Amino acid sequence: MLRISVLVSGGGTNLQAIIDGIENGFIQDAELVRVISSNPKAYSLERAKNHKIPSMVIDKTNYPNRRERTKAILSALEESQTDLVILAGYMSILDSGLIEAYRGRIINIHPSLIPQFCGAGFYGKHVHEAVLAAGATESGATVHYVDEGVDTGPIIIQEKVPVLEGDSPVTLAARVLETEHKILQEAINIVIASKAAEIGDR
Repeated sequence: MLRISVLVSGGGTNLQAIIDGIENGFIQDAELVRVISSNPKAYSLERAKNHKIPSMVIDKTNYPNRRERTKAILSALEESQTDLVILAGYMSILDSGLIEAYRGRIINIHPSLIPQFCGAGFYGKHVHEAVLAAGATESGATVHYVDEGVDTGPIIIQEKVPVLEGDSPVTLAARVLETEHKILQEAINIVIASKAAEIGDR
């Protein structure tokens, strides 16, 4: 059973996709053991509460020092015996100590077709604004492993989404978000299969 912790900052629709995938059986052999938010007002916390998932806030108010925040996150992950960390709309850059501790066990969802429209400054609506400004005919979403760079880790899965005539950042974002939900569930299954294969090879 893969024990998953999710790091969030906002509304948590991708968190909800993970919850739904586990509850409806699409994602098997996995359980959500912790939700950690960098924002005390994030609706993600309410989603966690509604599904009886332990949650906590680790933010700059409680932990002004970045190193102390990292220590608090690591402690929470270790306490819940986390196997896989998922960044689902988490709006903070991870410290290298956290990445090293969970190398190959942290994944992120990004609203573009990496390596396009990614890296520093490309988050949220900024991604979709850039896609439209570039006149791109397609966008999409990508799930990838996290390394010390920004959106530079190995890609697990990505899927294209058409850019339609008359699209605004809002309409494009909504279409991409639907794909995010889908491929995030699929990516978790890929990771589960990969871990199972690793165990079988030992």
